[in-house]
Amino acid sequence: MTLVYFALTILFALVIALTVGLLALGRQVGVLFERVSPMGALVNDSGPEVGQQTPLFSLPSLTGGTVNLGPKPGKATLVFFLSPTCPVCKKLLPVIDSVRKAESHWLDVVLASDGQKAQHERFIETAKLGDYPYVVSTELGLAYRVARLPYAVLFDQHGTIRAKGLINSREQFDSLFNAYDMKVASIQSYIDQQPAVQH
Repeated sequence: MTLVYFALTILFALVIALTVGLLALGRQVGVLFERVSPMGALVNDSGPEVGQQTPLFSLPSLTGGTVNLGPKPGKATLVFFLSPTCPVCKKLLPVIDSVRKAESHWLDVVLASDGQKAQHERFIETAKLGDYPYVVSTELGLAYRVARLPYAVLFDQHGTIRAKGLINSREQFDSLFNAYDMKVASIQSYIDQQPAVQH
């Protein structure tokens, strides 16, 4: 009988130890989750703010036709600023292509840059961008205060800027759409508004 009590005591101690261990593990998972929370696109404070109307532009496309930037019934617009000499821009082109195909029912994608027209025409040919509206306009970059590339601006069907920022990865690119869906200025602002986790 003494042996049974001893075994039960050992089992009870093990259950308590396991419970404490699980609670400690859960706490560490919470800390890890907070540390690896998404960064989102790097939003700068210059240019039109999220929630403001986009500047209106009507620009010729190097791939033909005219690109009108502004309110567009039933369609949001993503303006992706890139450069033929920007390796990160080239790395993100497959992402742009994937987004354009998957979201074409509600989103138009416009590529934008400035510089020499001939250089962009070669880039369009080598990167196979002939299906995209492609505008070259210094005024457009100045209107959005684009200082570094790649940079993206997402505005809704009413021409209201819903997200913008410097994009260096797929995650940052996706953060624009997450901010759009969540109706927040940026993922960083959303995270900043959340109550701090107590450790």
